[in-house]
Amino acid sequence: MIFPHAGHWRTRLDDAGGITVFVAVCVIALIGIIGVAVDGGSKMRATERADYVAGEAARAGGQAIDPAEAINGTAIVVDPQDATVAAQAYLRSADATGTVSVSGDGKTLTVNVTSSYDTKFLSVVGIGSLSVTGHGQATLLHGVTAPEGN
Repeated sequence: MIFPHAGHWRTRLDDAGGITVFVAVCVIALIGIIGVAVDGGSKMRATERADYVAGEAARAGGQAIDPAEAINGTAIVVDPQDATVAAQAYLRSADATGTVSVSGDGKTLTVNVTSSYDTKFLSVVGIGSLSVTGHGQATLLHGVTAPEGN
């Protein structure tokens, strides 16, 4: 009986290079997991900042009360145009963009901030940026020891 040459079997069953493929797949998976953790956490921080900026812009706009109605005691409400200008000025100073709206009764300002976060790790897999939004609202209250209604 003739046995095949030992080298012949070795080349047919040899798995040289198989470990390289395994390591490459594992490294790509680990980069993806690290990317989700790092970029996901950074996006959360960017969202928190957008919420903070939106809230501060709404407060800044809430300072623009309508003096004509406040002085004669008719009502304590914001001047919609001045409030919008003040909130937008705050957004510009914070290097942010967004929209400002004033409620019909002039007592509530709503600010929505839109931005994006440029990824660090996920850009390797084609995700270059993530959208970020923030929301802030300020309601005008007045009173000496406690908020009063109008």
